[in-house]
Amino acid sequence: MALNVCVSPNPKWVASPSLDSGSSLRPSLGSCFGNINIPSVNLNLSTRTTSLSLRRSFSVRSSLETAGPTVTVGQVTEVNKDTFWPIVKAAGDKTVVLDMYTQWCGPCKVMAPKFQELSKKYEDVVFLKLDCNQDNRPLAKELGIKVVPTFKILKDNKVVKEVTGAKYDDLVAAIDNVRLS
Repeated sequence: MALNVCVSPNPKWVASPSLDSGSSLRPSLGSCFGNINIPSVNLNLSTRTTSLSLRRSFSVRSSLETAGPTVTVGQVTEVNKDTFWPIVKAAGDKTVVLDMYTQWCGPCKVMAPKFQELSKKYEDVVFLKLDCNQDNRPLAKELGIKVVPTFKILKDNKVVKEVTGAKYDDLVAAIDNVRLS
């Protein structure tokens, strides 16, 4: 279950007209300019005849730099030319591994499940994938893609290692090398 958080200057709590009819407290949000879906915990206070569900609202500051996709530990996040650099910058000093692939590439399809397994193994590393299609060509060109699959390993917003081809052992060694440096 998720809690929709309204990005609002001053959210306030208001009571529904009748709490004994199963209604709950809800925030009065005023003028909102965006919603964020985040995991939540509901507090249920129950007796034999009534139930009260409480939800909490948070005031969140946002900017264009922080808006966009989120990265989940243990998963590979699909990026594009617009979301790649903001995610890399948000990663800070964490190691970032980018899988550059195409839909038609056989070796890319072989490496995809192995790459997913690596994302579960290395929880301190951000795993991204970029489809080097026509839309993402400017970023692929900027990163110097020549063959697929290519794995770029970044640290502090810079490419520090590259593994070309479906070389799983070389990729693991390169990730370990960058993580431990």
